[in-house]
Amino acid sequence: MTLSASEFIQNSDGSVYHLNLLPKHLANTVITVGDPDRVNAVTRYFDKIEFKIQKREFHTQTGTYQGKRITVISTGIGTDNIDIVLNELDALVNIDFKTRSVKKDLTTLDIIRIGTSGSIQEEIPLDSFVLSESAIGFDALLHFYDCNQILDKEFSESLAKHMNWPKENPDPYVVNADKELSSKFKEEFHRGVTLTNCGFYGPQGRVLRLKLKDAQLNEKLNSFNFSGKKITNLEMETSAIYGLSKLMGHRAVSLNAMVANRVTKEFSKNPKKTVDSLIQLALKRIVA
Repeated sequence: MTLSASEFIQNSDGSVYHLNLLPKHLANTVITVGDPDRVNAVTRYFDKIEFKIQKREFHTQTGTYQGKRITVISTGIGTDNIDIVLNELDALVNIDFKTRSVKKDLTTLDIIRIGTSGSIQEEIPLDSFVLSESAIGFDALLHFYDCNQILDKEFSESLAKHMNWPKENPDPYVVNADKELSSKFKEEFHRGVTLTNCGFYGPQGRVLRLKLKDAQLNEKLNSFNFSGKKITNLEMETSAIYGLSKLMGHRAVSLNAMVANRVTKEFSKNPKKTVDSLIQLALKRIVA
């Protein structure tokens, strides 16, 4: 089936619409970061860089690290951006750009998120690293896809009951990391459950001037336990990365630098150093 111009959008040079990439520009190992400036922070460790491009918040560089070809791409903030990035990354390897049809033989990407996050458990200290074994989505993104087969319904239903979840909010969903890819990152990482939310302030229990609907939001998240699993940290992309990756047949893992602890009310004194340490550790594990 040929995909219509309104569904699979290509630029005048044939590149995919938002990312402005052609299939030849993408490596099979992809590192995603939120901040466009963080792309340079990763690729400064590369042996060489073969390609660079930036369109809007989507900054992409492809090169080699210790001989391994890797693409680094910034997603911007939020699961809405992840919907764009993951669909277009998949298109680059699994859609024929000339015939505009899905390929018979599909390619699996390794997708590694390197991002910042805030801990909601006191025992996970500032400047430590958390690998997300599971991700909870408080956004609605995955509900627009046929996704029941990849969700941990028992987990999400237990959480909704614990939170006394409002009917007007999107139902929480839970997706697990890829076990094989996660196994590359065994040491130096806390293992945890990451909560992805649709905002940075109210949705993560922060109060500046606006009153929260549920003033006990973070306390409830902190006390939740499902079969020995606690929610360890809050951020804004992981659930969508895990969900879309599983649906498309890709492998994904999220690595989080803890730059805040919401229980102790502390923020890292040198978050750039913490993120840089995570970048170097991730690169070493990727090629190990």
